[in-house]
Formats: sequence, structure tokens, C-alpha cells
Amino acid sequence: IELSGRCGVEDAEVLQRHLLAAPGSTIEWKGCELLHAAVVQVLLVGGPRVRGQPKTAFLRAHIAPIIGALKD
Repeated sequence: IELSGRCGVEDAEVLQRHLLAAPGSTIEWKGCELLHAAVVQVLLVGGPRVRGQPKTAFLRAHIAPIIGALKD
């Protein structure tokens, strides 16, 4: 599953459906610029593997550590 650009509140439900349909999915977020808090909550609850480095320093510094993003 790829998160890119600005992931708004409307993306949270779609992401949740994808994660429920495909447990064990990996999230690639190297193209991500912004995550709405609802999307972050889905990532926290769903617990998918998140890899790569997002585009913004804020996401790298504050969100990546709490969702357990891998730097590969």
C-alpha cells in the first residue's frame, strides 16, 4: 500500500479497508507529505509495517517513531 502526497481524513477509511482486506500489508510512504491524524490512528491500530522515509521533516521526526517506521 502506498501513501503519497497529502493523505487527508477521507483516506483513513480507505486505508483501513485495505488493511483489513490484506492483513500483513506493508505501507510505503516515501512520497508522503502530510498525514491527517485519522490516517495516523489507522496506522497505529492496524500496525502494518511502514517502510521508507516520508518527504517532510515533521513526519520523519514525530510520526515515524510512533508508528514504528523502518528506514529502509
